[in-house]
Amino acid sequence: MQPSVSVSSSFKFGTSFAVFFATMPAGGFSTAAGGAEFEAKITPIVIISCVMAATGGLMFGYDVGVSGGVTSMPSFLKKFFPMVHRRIEEGGDSNYCKYDNQGLQLFTSSLYLAGLTATFFASYTTRRLGRRPTMLIAGVFFIIGTVLNAAAQNIEMLIIGRILLGCGVGFANQAVPLFLSEIAPTRIRGGLNILFQLNVTIGILFASLINYGTAKIKEGWGWRLSLGLAGVPAGLLTIGALLVVETPNSLIERGRFEEGKATLKRIRGTENIEPEFLELVEASRIAKEVKHPFRNLLRRRNRPQIIIAVALQIFQQLTGINAIMFYAPVLFSTLGFKNDAALYSAVITGAVNVASTVVSIYSVDKLGRRILLLEAGVQMFISQVVIAVILGIKVKDDTNNLHNALAIVVVVMVCTFVSSFAWSWGPLGWLIPSETFPLETRSAGQSITVCVNLLFTFAIAQAFLSMLCHFKFGIFLFFSGWVLVMSVFVLFLLPETKNVPIEEMTDRVWKQHWLWKRFMDDDGEDRRRYAEEPVKAVGVNGRGAAVKNGQSNGNGFDSVSYQL
Repeated sequence: MQPSVSVSSSFKFGTSFAVFFATMPAGGFSTAAGGAEFEAKITPIVIISCVMAATGGLMFGYDVGVSGGVTSMPSFLKKFFPMVHRRIEEGGDSNYCKYDNQGLQLFTSSLYLAGLTATFFASYTTRRLGRRPTMLIAGVFFIIGTVLNAAAQNIEMLIIGRILLGCGVGFANQAVPLFLSEIAPTRIRGGLNILFQLNVTIGILFASLINYGTAKIKEGWGWRLSLGLAGVPAGLLTIGALLVVETPNSLIERGRFEEGKATLKRIRGTENIEPEFLELVEASRIAKEVKHPFRNLLRRRNRPQIIIAVALQIFQQLTGINAIMFYAPVLFSTLGFKNDAALYSAVITGAVNVASTVVSIYSVDKLGRRILLLEAGVQMFISQVVIAVILGIKVKDDTNNLHNALAIVVVVMVCTFVSSFAWSWGPLGWLIPSETFPLETRSAGQSITVCVNLLFTFAIAQAFLSMLCHFKFGIFLFFSGWVLVMSVFVLFLLPETKNVPIEEMTDRVWKQHWLWKRFMDDDGEDRRRYAEEPVKAVGVNGRGAAVKNGQSNGNGFDSVSYQL
C-alpha cells in the first residue's frame, strides 16, 4: 500500500499528508489549507510519538517483503504447497510456471484484500475513537496474525494469520499517516511524515535480509522465524500506541476541547497556542458541515480530481512494482538464480528502494511532479523491455542459459526499474490526490484513492504468478505497455501542481488546463457563495470550550472570539 516530500511553504497542507506507499486516512480533518505558521517547538514528545507511530510503516513493509522470501524456501513450500515443491524438485514444468499456484498467490494477496475491507472499519474508529486507539487495534491485529503465521500447522491457519495482518495494515495505514500529520509542527510535518514511507521501504529491506539469513537454517524452520520476527515491529507499534498522546485534532473533533487545548500546549511546548487551537476548532466545524462528501465527489467540478486520483492508483499497480517487490526472490529463482542468489538479489533491490525514496524528498518540489513521472516512465519502459528481450532469448520453458553476465544485467535493470518507481509513481501516486481534492471532499476522495489502490494491489498479487506462467517473458512487455499508456496520460491530462497553494488549485491549475477547465463552470459560483456567507465568530472560553457568534456552547464561556 510506497515516499514523502519536502514541504514548501506555499502548500504545506497538501504535502503534510505526504506520500506513502500505503494509504491516506478517510476520517478526520486537518487545519487550514493556507499553511499558516504557528508558534511551536520541536518537543521530545513529538519526536518520540512520531517515531513510535511510524513503526506501523515498518510493519507494513516487513509484511510486503517477507512473503516473497518464504514462498521461495523449500521447507515452507513442502509443508504448505507440496504440489509446487514437487514441481520444482522434479523440474518437469516450464521455468515460468514453477510457482503458478492460486493458494500460493492467495497467501500473499489475502493481506491486501483484508486491508481493503478493514479500511472501512478503520475510517469509523479513526473518527469516533481517535487515532491512538486505532493504532492500538492495528497492533493487536498484527500480533495475533504474526503468532498464527509463525505457529501455522496448515494452510488455513496460514491464510487466517495473513488476513489478520491485513486488518492490521488497514487500521495502521488509516491512523498512522493522519497521526503524523496532526501531531507534527507545520514546518517539519513533511519531514516527519517521511518516517512512515521510509519505514515501509526499510521494512521491505529488513525482511529481505532476514529471509536471506533464515533460508540457511538447515532444520527447515527458518520460515517460521521470518514470519515470527514480524512480531518485533508489531510489538513496537502496540507499545507506541499505549505511550503516545492523542492528537489535538482528534480530541477537538470529538468535542473534548479542554483536553485538546491541554494536549496542544504539551506537544507544542508553548503557552501561545490560541491561534492554532482556534483554527483547529474552526476546521472541525467546517468538516462537520459537509454532510455528503461522497455525493459531492460526483459533482461535475470534482470529476477531474477523482479521475486523476483513481487513474494514478491503477497505473501505480500496473507499473508492475508490487509484483516485483512481492515476489522478488521467486522471480529471480524463476530466472535461474539459485535460492541464495535470488534472496541476495532481493536484498539489493530492497536497498535501492530505500535509497531512491530519499531522492524524491529533494527533487519533487524542485523539479515538479510531471517531470519526475515522465522521466521515470522512460526509465521504467526501457528497463522492462531490456529484461523481456534477455529473457525471451535466454530463458526458455525448459532450458535456462542465463549466464552470470546476463544475470547481472537483469538485476541492474530490475534495480533501475525499482529506483525510478521509488522517486516517481511510488510517492506521487499518493501526493497528487492529497493536494488536489478540495477540503470538502478530501476525506471521501482519499477513501476512494485508498480502496482503489488496495483493490488493484490485491488483483496484481493474486494474478502475477499465473500471468508469469502464461505470458512468460511477455509479462515485462505487458507492464512496459502500461508504462507507455500512463506516460501519455501524464503528458496530456495531468497538470503540474508544484508550488500551488491548495486553496488556489482550482484557479491556477484546473481552470488553466486545456481539458479539465470545462468541468469547472460551476466552481466559481460555489466559491462565491461560501465567500459571501456572513462571517461567523468562533471562540473558546478560559477552559477551552468552543463558542460561536458570542454564544456559549452550554458551558458558560464566551470570552474569546475568532473572526474567519
